[in-house]
Amino acid sequence: MGKQDQSSMKQGDAFSYQKTVFHGGLRSNSMKLGSFNKGGGNYKRHNWAHKHFSSIVFTVALMAFLFLLDSLMTSLFEPPSIAVQTSSVPGNLSTEMFGDDGNRSVVQMYGRLASMASNALVERELKQDESTYWKEPHHRSTVWSPCADRTESTSAGKLQRNTGYILVSANGGLNQQRVAVCNAVAVASLLNATLVIPRFLFSNVWKDPSQFGDIYQEEYFIKAFKDEVNIVKDLPPHLKSLDFKEIGSLITDADISKEATPVEYIEKILPLLSKNGVVHFLGYGNRLGFDPLPSELQRLRCKCNYHALRFVPKIQEIGSSLIRKIRKYDGPKNKLDKQLLGNVITDTQSNERDLDGEPLKYLALHLRFEVDMVAYSLCEFGGGEVEKAELQAYREDHFPLLMQRLKNSKLISAEELRSSGRCPLTPEESALVLAALGFNSETYIYLAGSQIYGGESRMRPLTNLYPHVITKEDLLSPSELAPFKNFSSQLAALDFIACATADVFAITDSGSQLSSLVSGFRTYYGGGRAPTLRPSKKRLAEILSENHTISWTNFEARVKKMITEAQAVRLRGWGRSIYKQPRCPECMCRFQ
Repeated sequence: MGKQDQSSMKQGDAFSYQKTVFHGGLRSNSMKLGSFNKGGGNYKRHNWAHKHFSSIVFTVALMAFLFLLDSLMTSLFEPPSIAVQTSSVPGNLSTEMFGDDGNRSVVQMYGRLASMASNALVERELKQDESTYWKEPHHRSTVWSPCADRTESTSAGKLQRNTGYILVSANGGLNQQRVAVCNAVAVASLLNATLVIPRFLFSNVWKDPSQFGDIYQEEYFIKAFKDEVNIVKDLPPHLKSLDFKEIGSLITDADISKEATPVEYIEKILPLLSKNGVVHFLGYGNRLGFDPLPSELQRLRCKCNYHALRFVPKIQEIGSSLIRKIRKYDGPKNKLDKQLLGNVITDTQSNERDLDGEPLKYLALHLRFEVDMVAYSLCEFGGGEVEKAELQAYREDHFPLLMQRLKNSKLISAEELRSSGRCPLTPEESALVLAALGFNSETYIYLAGSQIYGGESRMRPLTNLYPHVITKEDLLSPSELAPFKNFSSQLAALDFIACATADVFAITDSGSQLSSLVSGFRTYYGGGRAPTLRPSKKRLAEILSENHTISWTNFEARVKKMITEAQAVRLRGWGRSIYKQPRCPECMCRFQ
């Protein structure tokens, strides 16, 4: 409970005591008045009233004063009342989603907790307390070092026994494509094939025509695997004219299992490759499992992700400018800077000077609260009937398969979805977690991700507590952003850089590809000094369900326990992604 809440309780107790004494006095006087009336007459009553006139006036005035003072203290210390819109969403909800002028009004689900968080932030500022979560809590994280680029004994004969060419057309956005590229390198090695630099499919969702060479350095990528995997920029002329579908070499998702084993590739793909000299994986993504997998193939995927995929100079230059403007500081700060930005961050000097001579610390927050994520979740977020209708219309337009499935299945209530941890965290919920972890209101927060559903109405509960929220659009000039216009994957690369190099990275959805890849990068290159905050949506929903009664002290303690337990140093588990959890012998080396 915040200091002001405690103060309010003390004031309330004092008022109660004064009222008890005062009313007790009235009761005593009433008894005396009654006895007096029975034994006397009108003259005596009049005489008594005249005699005690000043006391009566004082008593009435005191009552009025206490009444006004009580009302004033209540308005100062109690959180504002918030109208409830729907019973299916836990907590108090604010005004209607749209105001009288047609603009969205602020939607706040946890007004009471937000009020206590605000008081706690003020108290923390006065005490100049700093969060302990700017640092990783476990010493054991420092014993792991990057080593996926170590040299392995690979015979030249293996590279010469070429079985054919693998062509990959990867779908999705930047991060899905990155995973597809790394999987393709491993499959090419498994089948002793030559990999053609992957192509990226145009998506109606992302609407980005960027190809591999627009995002990553092609020559650097090829050179990184020169002794391990044959990689070329294009197919030989005699294979370009082939109709892959007609000869049976077009491989789609229907032809290979999701997270397939090496055995499936050898049994299904290798015969086609040997027969036709080429196979084309169309829409390739997560089509290679993590276990069981030979350690050498696992290492190649790590090497690809953490060493071979280097952003092109254009992205590095603007990424470097972005980092300098956030930190107000020139030069690299850590290994992550050097890996993602190369020499660019040291070559270019900023015109801005940092008065303190040290980099400004910042926290990167990846919010997954885009309209498609919100609509697909089927959850409710406090916007009442307007929100329900808006999200339902979006689902009908964009998710016809989901709508068809819903018609043939039992609906799960909004309460069940939230309690099972299947609802995206709102900006408000993210702010409450950060406040509970001790981040003060002066914390600079870099916000990564697409347009937040609800815009300012959704962001206000976050910016009320943390006014220093910045995006790449805030920091980069129009001329710096111009080359990236209409190239969402290249813009996403800037978010990737800002999140990976942040002092603290906070995620709201552990299943997000960006969150997984960035947290893996921070584990791989962070040297135990790059903390990542991973709230459990299920556990947080349980805590927030008590928002009407829970004290701020209890809320803080439970949130801290949730985050600290998620930060424990663990080896990669069976079947777990090496892109998210690289602490394994195939990717990192452990020094006692």
